[in-house]
Amino acid sequence: MALLIFEILFLSIIFLFLLKKNKISKRARFPPGPNGLPLIGNLHQLDISNLQTHLWKLSQKYGPLMSLKLGFKRTLIVSSAKMAEEVLKTHDLEFCSRPLLTGQQKFSYNGLDVAFSPYGAYWREMRKICVVHLLNSTRVQSFRTNREDEVSHMIEKISKAALASKPFNLTEAMLSLTSTAICRTAFGKRYEDGGIEGSRFHALLNETEALFATFFLSDYFPYMGWVDRLTGLAHRLEKNFREFDVFYQQIIDEHLDPERPKPDHEDILDVLLQIYKDCTFKVQLTLDHIKAILMVI
Repeated sequence: MALLIFEILFLSIIFLFLLKKNKISKRARFPPGPNGLPLIGNLHQLDISNLQTHLWKLSQKYGPLMSLKLGFKRTLIVSSAKMAEEVLKTHDLEFCSRPLLTGQQKFSYNGLDVAFSPYGAYWREMRKICVVHLLNSTRVQSFRTNREDEVSHMIEKISKAALASKPFNLTEAMLSLTSTAICRTAFGKRYEDGGIEGSRFHALLNETEALFATFFLSDYFPYMGWVDRLTGLAHRLEKNFREFDVFYQQIIDEHLDPERPKPDHEDILDVLLQIYKDCTFKVQLTLDHIKAILMVI
């Protein structure tokens, strides 16, 4: 009896889903794309081992603007320069916002940054703060010393390895150069591999990058977030976010310390804290806003 009730309930859910899908299809016309299955859409058809090649092959069949359904999310795939111009230039206002994905929303403090906040008055004000106060030509020029120091430091390490006839990993050196230059520019500190702080920072950063690209079931099936909790993915995301939040708070506290030696050049965090104290902008910055912007940088 219980099994019969379950079967009837399951068939009823499928029927309602197909009925809703049919109504949506009549209202909206989407670009062509491969037929999918109920509920999961085209997820089972994606070859994630070589996704770009797989999508290119599909575009040869369905055209430069293709529609895929990933779970409950409708996705457009653009595969030509002409169509990219239509999306990014001609109709840019319709496509300028990003989808609200779990990892991105978490690390951006629910869209408080400039990269993942939806287009609107708030985004324009945050962009103004970044362009006018953080990345104007004068301030970028003031960071030149940092960049030159880090390049000299890398060349010195390469020279020492060459003199000792030791192999040198140029990929790691370039990644280290980028990381240390950005860290000095953002909050006035270097985080190289080897030290305790450096190891902690790079471990947090590597985990964050992994979680940004991780598949969260709740992104494509909004009512199945419990699966991410069951697999431990939600806990992993929360743990990394909290650790990074503590990391940023420690840096902010160091900058707010009245006994902190005055630096030769202001870093980006110094500028953000000055805006935070001024209270003269349309958007009143909080520490969460500052952390969200630092996360993007």
